Amino acid sequence: MIQFKKIRWKNFLSTGNAFTEVQLNKTKSTLIIGDNGAGKSTVLDALTFGLFGKPFRSINKHQLINSVNQGGTEVEIEFTIGNKEYLIKRGIKKNYFTIYQNGVPLNQDASVRDYQEFLEKSILKLNYKSFTQIVILGNSSFVPFMQLKPSDRRAIIEDLLDIEIFSVMNQLLKVRVSENKDDTATVDISLGLAKGEKENLEFLINKLKENKSTQIEKNKKDIEKHEQILKEYSKDIEDFSGKIKTLSESISDERTIRGEIASLYDYQKGIEKGITKCNEDMSYYENTDKCDTCNQEIPETHRDKMVSEFHGKMHELSSGLLQLGNKIKKKEERTHEIDVILDDITDQESGSLKVKNSIAACQEYIKKVNAQNEEISQIEEHTEQTKKALEEAKEDIEIYTIEKEKISNEKYLYEIAGNLLKDGGIKAKIIKQYLPIINKYISAHLSKMDFYVSFELDEGFNETIKSRYRDEFTYDSFSEGEKMRIDLALLFTWRAIAKLKNSVNTNLLILDEVFDSSLDTSGTDEFLKILYDLAGDVNVFVISHKGEILYEKFDTTIRFEKHKNFSRIA
Repeated sequence: MIQFKKIRWKNFLSTGNAFTEVQLNKTKSTLIIGDNGAGKSTVLDALTFGLFGKPFRSINKHQLINSVNQGGTEVEIEFTIGNKEYLIKRGIKKNYFTIYQNGVPLNQDASVRDYQEFLEKSILKLNYKSFTQIVILGNSSFVPFMQLKPSDRRAIIEDLLDIEIFSVMNQLLKVRVSENKDDTATVDISLGLAKGEKENLEFLINKLKENKSTQIEKNKKDIEKHEQILKEYSKDIEDFSGKIKTLSESISDERTIRGEIASLYDYQKGIEKGITKCNEDMSYYENTDKCDTCNQEIPETHRDKMVSEFHGKMHELSSGLLQLGNKIKKKEERTHEIDVILDDITDQESGSLKVKNSIAACQEYIKKVNAQNEEISQIEEHTEQTKKALEEAKEDIEIYTIEKEKISNEKYLYEIAGNLLKDGGIKAKIIKQYLPIINKYISAHLSKMDFYVSFELDEGFNETIKSRYRDEFTYDSFSEGEKMRIDLALLFTWRAIAKLKNSVNTNLLILDEVFDSSLDTSGTDEFLKILYDLAGDVNVFVISHKGEILYEKFDTTIRFEKHKNFSRIA
């Protein structure tokens, strides 16, 4: 379990050149208050910057530097894991990043990126996305779990269930598969060369019985024939190139035409919206007797005038829409012509490629026949040597055949392992086992906040939400207050699962302005009950504007204030 103890920072955002320090494990519940801009949410950015090298809110890292002092930005975080004491120090201007374990700085020979990866994977065992789903819930740049992409949802769940190792294994397997593919290609080439060598040597030995001069002359004629074919192929290449150039020049306006069509479609949408608006306004005057604003009778003459004006405007827009449609039609006719020419260019390029391949094959054949002539001219002097080389080629064929079978067996095993390590393999089975527990925790937390809906996540982390009457909803169909209850229920669920798995277990929970946005009085009270249930092993920090109604509900209150344009703890 990660026990966060202390965080301190200076020259950070609006904080000056004196360290601001917050004890993270001093009391079970702490309320952080202050005016807007006083710096009460700075602890969020300090935490994420100290641990992950980037701010919590959506700003550039260099915007964390105090704009007055222009440098000397420092953040220090102390925490323990088991019996090991850790201290993280990170700074901007001057830039540094150091990890201390039991007072001794860890080796930092590798790059900063590798050092950061070591911190996240080997020490914290926690990445930025999981941290901002389990430890911090804020309003500035926090993206609720339900608003994440399915891939990001999966990454968080895998991190929680400590099964990201299978993703790592899958990446390693991909390297092995790639190597196996390369080995297969290498062995196939070697085997093919050995077989080709065997055929050539057998051919040479057989030719020992034939007239050497006759064979050489025959080969020369064959070479002349293929050289003539090469000349014809070269002419074909020139023809293809000329056609491709001509066709390409004929569609030089392609980008302009497609851009104009896109602009015309956008303009068309604008006119259609204008027609819809005119129709709505005209319908309003046709069906309304009184003004919605002042509640006075609308004169008949005024209504007729407005209806007539909107009708005329609709006529103008419809006429414009018709003209625009004709323009679009002409442009689309041109794009059709361009597409036809592009297909023709593709055909020409394909034909050119085939001819080039034929040229390469023809050149290779000429080279091979020339080599045969050289061999034939010396065949009588190397008879025994040729027979020996043939035996060696046969041995090579046997060796490469055995090697190919071995690599094929490896490929089969890698395919089985690949199926197991895919998202639908081992990970899916583990997630499937935990889904009932996850859904049970979510429902329990929603019930504690008097939000009685059936909420379930499936294996693809898509939600199914039903009301007490079994009507189906989506997350986006709820009010902001109801969404906040769902977000909180998920936050507490992830913490419970993390504790259950002991994968991402920590004493720290920070909630930024949760009580100031979408939770009503009832939701706030029920949420506080959940916080009290957590109080046994969690240090909860709540950042809020509602200080006057929350004082007595927390063990400690920290007030931030601005003093001479710098933030400090009052």
